Amino acid sequence: MPFSDVIGQERATGVLAHALSSGRIAHAYLLHGPAGSGTRAAALALGQALLCERRGTTAPADDACGTCSACTRAARLVHPDLHVYLPFPKTSPQATRDERPPDYAERLERLAADPYAPADYRARAKLGDAAPSTKPVEHRRIPMGPDEGFERDMRFAPVEGRRTVGVLVDADRLRVEAANSALKLLEEPNPSALLILTTERPDQILPTILSRCQQVRFDPLAPDVLEAALVARQGVEPARAAFVARMADGSYTRALELVSSEALAEHRDLALNFLRAAYSGRPERLAPVVDRAAGLGREALKGWLGLVLAWVRDLVLVRAAGPAAPIVNVDQTAAIVAFVAHLPDADLAAMAGLVEEAGVALRANPSPALVLAVLGHALADAMRGRGASRLVTPLDHAA
Repeated sequence: MPFSDVIGQERATGVLAHALSSGRIAHAYLLHGPAGSGTRAAALALGQALLCERRGTTAPADDACGTCSACTRAARLVHPDLHVYLPFPKTSPQATRDERPPDYAERLERLAADPYAPADYRARAKLGDAAPSTKPVEHRRIPMGPDEGFERDMRFAPVEGRRTVGVLVDADRLRVEAANSALKLLEEPNPSALLILTTERPDQILPTILSRCQQVRFDPLAPDVLEAALVARQGVEPARAAFVARMADGSYTRALELVSSEALAEHRDLALNFLRAAYSGRPERLAPVVDRAAGLGREALKGWLGLVLAWVRDLVLVRAAGPAAPIVNVDQTAAIVAFVAHLPDADLAAMAGLVEEAGVALRANPSPALVLAVLGHALADAMRGRGASRLVTPLDHAA
């Protein structure tokens, strides 16, 4: 993909484009920013531009043409001079070699189709499953060592292009042996090789590696940028795109996950019904909603509490700034305005604190139904401007 296909991030891609046009390309770059902000997409765009056969002649000097043979193969991640390395879990506890899992090639194909897709092992333990990996996901010794894989690839001369490009995804997950291989290359760089590292956690990378890379920061994507991308790229209906963009925390990857979630709308309605039932103060109204929410499962319940918290934060914003406030549930502005009008004495800060405390409480593995029932009754008091600001009174304050 050319830089024009990277969502937002004009400042960061401008730095890379200027390096291309000026010919002053560092031997290593570290692209760092939140998940889904575009570091992977920009890394692949830079690699494609470096391999482009027309760049600087019949195409601009600061980007890939996107149409030549080298560009089309680089876009599909099948160019012999472009190598992408994903961290992965061990194939089995008994494995004696750090062999790549059987679906490694398929994951690369998915990333080629969309660099923002949640196709890496950290985000997806199995393709087609939304659950993240529960195993350590790392760059391992043999695929990174001198005899095969990364170090060997970066030492060889280019097969057909002017450069050999290596993209090391999630470089903060380098095991010690793999980090040593990367450091060796950075200390004795191959003049024809370019190493591009991406990470969300530059603080977890060895200082000796950081000091040898030119760092480029990527910022969280603004909601309006995410909204426009969802409409243009995914054909999402504008009202839904506006809501999802504000739920995605600056990540287009997260936005894609939310858009594909069939349960999102249902869970959001359930969150609003929970607040309404809590306000009623009637156990017979609250109990069925609590049972439905508790039945979501512990992991899904944590995400559902995030939706409850989003509603509460929207109440805070509308009370402070009126209907024009930058709320998450933008398609439900009228309902939120009405809610605020009926809660003149509500302690909204306490409500937010209670929901957050419920999320923390669930980590201790109590009964989800019990936590939600206590939360519902505590919210009822907070909505009327009375009651404690804590879900559970600490023992040292019980007296």
